[in-house]
Amino acid sequence: MVQKYQSPVRVYKYPFEMVMAVHPDNEDWTCFEQSASLDIKSFFGFENTVEKIAMKQYTANIKRGKEVIEYYLNELMQEGITEIPRWVPPKDKRPLNSDPSAPIPSTFRSTTSPSSSSSSLTRPKPAGSPLHLDLSSPGNSSRDVTSFSAGSSEPSTPDADKLDADYIERYLGQLTPMQESCLIQLRAWLQETHKGKSETGEWKAEKIPKDEHILRFLRARDFHLEKARDMLCHSLSWRKQFQVDYILETWAPPDCLVEYYAGGWHHHDREGRPLYILRLGQMDTKGLVKALGEEALLRHVLSINEEGQKRCEENTKIFGRPISSWTCLVDLEGLNMRHLWRPGVKALLRIIEVVEANYPETLGRLLIVRAPRVFPVLWTLVSPFINDNTRQKFLVYSGNNYQGPGGLADYIDPEIIPDFLGGDCLCHVPEGGQVPKSYYQTEEDLDNPDHIRLWADTIYQSAQVFKGAPHEIMIEIVEGSSVITWDFDILKGDVVFNIFHSKRTPQPVKREASGLAPVVNNVQLIDRSWVLGVDYSMVESPLTCHEGESIQGSHITRWPGIYILQWKATGHTPTSGPSLSRVDDVLASLQGSTPRCKVMFYTEVLASHDFRGSMSSLESCHSRFSQLSAGTTSSSQSQGSSLISR
Repeated sequence: MVQKYQSPVRVYKYPFEMVMAVHPDNEDWTCFEQSASLDIKSFFGFENTVEKIAMKQYTANIKRGKEVIEYYLNELMQEGITEIPRWVPPKDKRPLNSDPSAPIPSTFRSTTSPSSSSSSLTRPKPAGSPLHLDLSSPGNSSRDVTSFSAGSSEPSTPDADKLDADYIERYLGQLTPMQESCLIQLRAWLQETHKGKSETGEWKAEKIPKDEHILRFLRARDFHLEKARDMLCHSLSWRKQFQVDYILETWAPPDCLVEYYAGGWHHHDREGRPLYILRLGQMDTKGLVKALGEEALLRHVLSINEEGQKRCEENTKIFGRPISSWTCLVDLEGLNMRHLWRPGVKALLRIIEVVEANYPETLGRLLIVRAPRVFPVLWTLVSPFINDNTRQKFLVYSGNNYQGPGGLADYIDPEIIPDFLGGDCLCHVPEGGQVPKSYYQTEEDLDNPDHIRLWADTIYQSAQVFKGAPHEIMIEIVEGSSVITWDFDILKGDVVFNIFHSKRTPQPVKREASGLAPVVNNVQLIDRSWVLGVDYSMVESPLTCHEGESIQGSHITRWPGIYILQWKATGHTPTSGPSLSRVDDVLASLQGSTPRCKVMFYTEVLASHDFRGSMSSLESCHSRFSQLSAGTTSSSQSQGSSLISR
C-alpha cells in the first residue's frame, strides 16, 4: 500500500504477515510467527529515524504480547495444570474455513516450559475449571485477579498487607486485589531501602512519594512490579540529582516565556481534571529555542507538570474523588510545514522522553482541535516516543468538527470553552506570536550558575568572529551525496558565509582568552599556508549575511572528505546597534581586537542521498508571522541552496 502526501513524502508499507504452523517436534504445539517490513523512500530527511522507531515499536508490541501469554501460562503451571482438553468448536458452529470431514483431536499434553522456547503456546480453559484466562495486559484495572506472585518481599508491618477501603475509594480509585498488593509491596520496599542518616547519626526513612504517585508508575508498567520499581527508582534519582522537587519555588519563567509561550491552565474538564490549554500553532517555537535555549523550555515544561500534580491534589479535595491526571487541549490552528523544523523536532522529542520517564500516567486526555493536513506527518515523527497507554487518550478533531456531536462539549462544560474556540469563556492564555530577535541569546548568555544543568549539550552553538579571525567548523563526510544542513542567525555584525572542501586534514587553532577577557568560541581550521584551488576548494558561492538575518540551507556533497563551514567578517563596520561600546567589546579589546560579529548556528549531516526538502525542515517556524525575502542564493554546481529570513 502506498500513501501519498502533497509534500515530498513516500512511504511504502507492507502489511505484517502472521503464520501459524504445527511445531516440528510436537504436533500438539502451535507455533506463531510474525514478520513485517517497512521501506520509507523519502520523509524530510527522517527516513532512517522513522524506519528504526517503527520497527522498534513493532518489536516492543510483539514482546509485550509474548509476556502476556507467558504470564497466564505461568499461572497455569503454578496451579499444577499440565493437561487440558483442546478446544472443540460447537457442533453447530464450525469455523468457516474448517473441513467438515476432518476429525477433531481430543487433548494435548505440554512437557516443555514456555520460557525455554521462542514459540508461544496457547492453552484453553479446562472444562469445569473456575480459572478465567484473559489475554489482555495483566494490569488491566477492569480485571479481578485474586493472586499475584512477583517474588518480592512482603510488607514490613503486619497491618500493611491491606489498604483501607475508604482510603482507596477517596484517593486512589478502584483497585483489584493484585493491584493493591503491588502498591503495598512497592511502598514497603521504598520505606525499607530509602533511608538516610540524620544529624545524630541514626538511620531514618527518607520522604517517599505518595501512594498516588507510586500508583502512576505501576499503571505505566501494567502493574509489573519489577519494571515499575526500576522506573520509579530512576525517576527518584533524577529528581534528587536535579532538585526537581523545588522547581516550583526556584524557577521563575523569563519575560520572553511569559509573553510568547502560548500555554496556561484554564479551569477543569467535566470529570474534574485540571485543564491545560496549549495554542501550539500560534507559537514561534524556533524563536523560543533561540531566545531561551532547550534548558529553559524543559524547566518550564517540568514546572507545568509539577503544577499539574499539585492541582490534581487540590481537585481531589474539592470534588471528593480521586483525580490523578489532567486534560490538555491543544489548538493547532496555524501549524504548517515550517513547524517540522529539525532542531525544534529534536528538542520536542527530548522533552517528551524526559516527561514520559518521570511523569507517567499524568495525562488523562489530550484533545487536539483544528488539526491541519500537516498533522499526520508530525504525528508520525512524535507518536513512537509516546507510551501506548498515553496514545490511547488522544482525540483529534480537524476543521470545526470539535463543535459538533462528540466534540469538546462532551468533555468540557460549554460555559468554560475558550472564546477563541467559539465559547463564551474569556481565556487568559497568551496568544504567542513571533519572538523578536533582540531576545536571542548565546549559550554563554543563557548559562545560569544557580541551576544544575538538566542537559549537558545544546542544539545551537555560538561563536564570535574577529577581524582577520573567522570562525570555522569541520564536517567529515564518509559517503558522497550526503546532505549538510545549516541554520544560523547573525546576532551582531555582517558576515560572509562560505563552504569549502579540503584535501588536507586541518589542525584546529582556537583563539584563547586571557586576563579579564571572557571565554570566546573562535576556531580557525584553514592554515595560512594553504592555497585556494590546491589544498582546498570553494563548493558554494559566498553568501553575505547581515545583522538580524536567519539563514537556512543545505548542500549535497559530491565527494567524501573534509568540509569546512566558515563565517568571516565583512570589510565594513556594521552601522546598526548602539554607538557606545558594549561590555563584552571592551573586555575583548583587551586581547588586541574587538569581535565584529556573533553567530548562533546549528548543523547536521543527513546520509540520505535522495533527501529533498531540507530547507523546508530547517525553515523558521514563524508560521504566518515570518516574511521571507527574495534574496536566495543557489549554486547548481554544488547543488546547494540557502534561504534568508528577516
